[in-house]
Amino acid sequence: MNNNSPALIDTHAHLDSKRFADDLPQVIEAAKEAGVNHILTIGCDLASSRASVELAKTYSEVYAAVGIHPHDAREATIEAMDQLKTLAQQDKVVAIGEMGLDYYRDHCPHDIQQMAFRRQIALAREVGLPIIVHDREAHQDVLQILREEQAKQVGGVLHCFSGDLAMAQACIDMGFYISFPGTLTYPANQALRDVAEAISTDHVLLETDCPYLAPQPCRGKRNEPAFVRYTAEELARIKGLSLADIARITRLNTFRLFGIGEPDQNSRIAYPIRDALYLNITNRCSNQCVFCAKFKDFTVKGHALKLKREPTVEEIKRAVGSVQNYREVVFCGYGEPLLRLDLVKEVAAWLHEQGVRVRINTDGQANLVHQRNILPELAGLVDAISVSLNAANAADYQRICQSDFGEAGYEAVKDFLREAKKHIPSVTASVVTLPGIDVESCRKIVEEELGVKFLIRKYNEVG
Repeated sequence: MNNNSPALIDTHAHLDSKRFADDLPQVIEAAKEAGVNHILTIGCDLASSRASVELAKTYSEVYAAVGIHPHDAREATIEAMDQLKTLAQQDKVVAIGEMGLDYYRDHCPHDIQQMAFRRQIALAREVGLPIIVHDREAHQDVLQILREEQAKQVGGVLHCFSGDLAMAQACIDMGFYISFPGTLTYPANQALRDVAEAISTDHVLLETDCPYLAPQPCRGKRNEPAFVRYTAEELARIKGLSLADIARITRLNTFRLFGIGEPDQNSRIAYPIRDALYLNITNRCSNQCVFCAKFKDFTVKGHALKLKREPTVEEIKRAVGSVQNYREVVFCGYGEPLLRLDLVKEVAAWLHEQGVRVRINTDGQANLVHQRNILPELAGLVDAISVSLNAANAADYQRICQSDFGEAGYEAVKDFLREAKKHIPSVTASVVTLPGIDVESCRKIVEEELGVKFLIRKYNEVG
């Protein structure tokens, strides 16, 4: 395992396990060497919850959650809730759990499990901490109790997720995260990989559940926090991202849920995703698309993109630095880059001098904005352009994209695509899979009428 890993967080470990009794300091040091800077150790009963709190006091890298596992649900008395409440108020306790339902082992009657689950959700709401949910073959009852007990008020995570996509989406809709352990790497677990591929990375966490569930390269061994990298690498492969992307995204997700770590949220002008460098040069736009994530959050793949002011050419050049490690540089960001046409041309010319491929992501309304055909001005400076079409007719386009130019914006986008073919080597029209968009009708317009490449972009997966 390469120890030059981007910083990762193991959000679910059981460091109080007897299997770590003889070498826990070495296990934590190995995790640090592997780039795992923080570990959340989880209580499963009162004794392990107390042990987790003590471990958090002992090791700067360790945080704690306190709770009662469904196997031990008989322990979840009113008196036990008082003890958990006291523990929850200790330093570095960031969640209530592990709690939930387990109908696979059935170590405890279902009604007792459900009562313990409800009591702990109520406790979490009282103390204002998120919850960590165990769900094994109890999907519908878990969802019902989460809803009835208003768990959305505190949020949380479905740890070691084992449900289907519908289950994952229902949890995400309640504000919960989905956590993947080493089982994501098991050859027979394609169903879980399908879920991971389908949901947005904005709702994903990484865990080991150690000492259990070692990832495929370590099957048969004791699992430990250092091995979370294997799951991160598999998730990166599934999502078509880099390990650095997954590390950055999941660090931010962990911080947002548990307050663990300090992700860099300084506003970015230049931000890497995969093997490309993206340029965030304006937050202004001539559209107000109903699906645009910036109306909820100015973050893309863990990068903060809300600009305090628009950068100058020199500031962009400094932010870019060396481009040798990038396949292309893309004008994109949370705004319409061609609103700053002169700046785009100057920076693109500078980038071309360095031999790097240049792409622009645009809403295709620049000719309306500037009241002239600007595409000849991009010839020789821009290698590729991707234009958001997003509808098969003007009325739908205006309903979805809310152009400053009304329904005239749609025909202008199509004209822009036709003209772009004359001046730019690679031209693509994209469509977001927003419910209600007729993707196949859009494909027909793009391929048969406009004669450019067609790209489907997944709704709610920005970047």
